[in-house]
Amino acid sequence: MGIFDFLTGEFIDVIHWTDNTRDTMVWRFEREGHEIKYGAKLTVREGQAAVFIHEGQLADVFTPGLYMLETNNMPILTTLNHWDHGFKSPFKSEVYFVNTTRFNDLKWGTKNPIIARDPEFGPVRLRAFGTYSVKVSDPARFLTEIVGTDGEFTMDEISFQIRNIIVQEFSRTIARAGIPVLDMAANTRELGKLVGKEIEAQLAEYGLSLPELYIENISLPPAVEAVMDKRTSMGVVGNLNEYMQFQAAEALGRDGSGAAAIQAGMGAGLGMQIASGMAQQAGPWGAKPAQTPMTPPPPPVEHVWHITENGQTTGPFSKAKMGRMASEGGLARDSLVWTAGQDGWIRAEEVRELAQLFTIMPPPPPPAG
Repeated sequence: MGIFDFLTGEFIDVIHWTDNTRDTMVWRFEREGHEIKYGAKLTVREGQAAVFIHEGQLADVFTPGLYMLETNNMPILTTLNHWDHGFKSPFKSEVYFVNTTRFNDLKWGTKNPIIARDPEFGPVRLRAFGTYSVKVSDPARFLTEIVGTDGEFTMDEISFQIRNIIVQEFSRTIARAGIPVLDMAANTRELGKLVGKEIEAQLAEYGLSLPELYIENISLPPAVEAVMDKRTSMGVVGNLNEYMQFQAAEALGRDGSGAAAIQAGMGAGLGMQIASGMAQQAGPWGAKPAQTPMTPPPPPVEHVWHITENGQTTGPFSKAKMGRMASEGGLARDSLVWTAGQDGWIRAEEVRELAQLFTIMPPPPPPAG
């Protein structure tokens, strides 16, 4: 290997990064002692940013695209680097690739209950959990404020801090909102927007943004939920006395002696009613009490009838009128009739009340001869 090949091997002329971990936020391009060649190619893909650090100072930030590392593409780095060879010499700079895509489905939740004042129940303890997404909005600030010199920075290293910020702002928002506990499920979307808006300014100081924040559930302690379940059950039961009688009847029905006990109870109750009735009839010292007049039964309901024939409806007719029509031939056995309370049209001979009109009539005479 010649000296020219050796020197060429010491220079890096292609800089790029591909990631398949899905949780790496920042990755430092490893030079392994090699110097970056002047005029090298830098590939920054969509969803990435490349940050150059030179002698401990942030030099340049490159957005997605293909770059030739020359003087006109590196104005800040050119100013920092005092080359003596017309900017043709290789240079030693650290290159950090920053993932600027969204990191989704990240979990958050309250480790301890949050104490809030409810308008109906008074002081209550609440728990909540949900998901959120985060992305790097300012790669330079994120690198200087959070990452530092970490060669590979993952989402796990900052998710704990973000969760603490979310829980803090959620507690403040719940305390100020004054929403009743029973109405919080209907307002989780609005609460999530309020919490996200409060967090946005704080995360911007880290070079991050919070595109989405979801509140999946807000719950009470198990003991309180058990009491609420009992209260709901009472509302479903309704009349407590009737419910207890129903439960007792079901218990007797499940028992093997339930039927006998029910029959015995019915017999005892019937005997007590008979004895009570006889005592009332005998009166004190065996004297007969005054007979109370019995209320006559209500008169039967007089039905009126309608008749349909050839698509035309006639009526209403009384039963007496229907009897005359039957004798005159205006009402036959297969005539369709209807009265109030009847389900549809029925043949006259199938109606018990009208069938009698045809039984008292003499049958048709036999044929002559």
